[in-house]
Amino acid sequence: MRVARLSARIPRVTRHAAVVVLTAVAGLVGISAQPASATPPGIPSKATAQSQLNALAVAAQGSTSGYSRDLFPHWSTVSGSCNTREQVLKRDGTSVIVDSSCAATSGRWYSPYDGATWTAASDVDIDHVVPLAEAWRSGANSWTTSRRQSFANDLTRPQLIAVTDNVNQSKGDQDPSTWQPSLSSYRCSYAKMWITVKYSWSLTLQASEKSALQSTLSTCSS
Repeated sequence: MRVARLSARIPRVTRHAAVVVLTAVAGLVGISAQPASATPPGIPSKATAQSQLNALAVAAQGSTSGYSRDLFPHWSTVSGSCNTREQVLKRDGTSVIVDSSCAATSGRWYSPYDGATWTAASDVDIDHVVPLAEAWRSGANSWTTSRRQSFANDLTRPQLIAVTDNVNQSKGDQDPSTWQPSLSSYRCSYAKMWITVKYSWSLTLQASEKSALQSTLSTCSS
């Protein structure tokens, strides 16, 4: 499609600056910029998230000493030739078609972090809501490799989500005290997702992180 070709010509390092333009073009050619019906599972209610936030331990941020992404083996095989990344692309996209190796060859992906819609899987990253390095600093440094692998491929909780690649890269390993989605209407969902992932995996919070989460959670309607 025209939008996909236009996306492919935009350099990766500047693509995030063109999100608004591409979203407008998508509307002109009849591509919906509305969220796909599929969303990460297990997003709690405001009340549940508040209870979980209250229960989380607050501690000073740990060191990244010894950290490596290789210590969190990710994109494990889910079934057949499909791995975790491909599973999330199918879950979070609409009209997704895959080839015999389970790679997405076409589809449409709405990124709730920034409101952009993409028609090429190469424009989409699978974000770890709680980044791997952040998990390491919050207690995962003491886990077994097997437990870290389970965390990095968690499809049961809202830990994995398909988003614009440059947005994911700009987030890096930041926590909600220094990074939140640019689309303000998604910040409540993001805070609830972050809280329940940390709670489910018994990870700690920094004081500034808890304050930012509480501030956002207080604005949520449900």
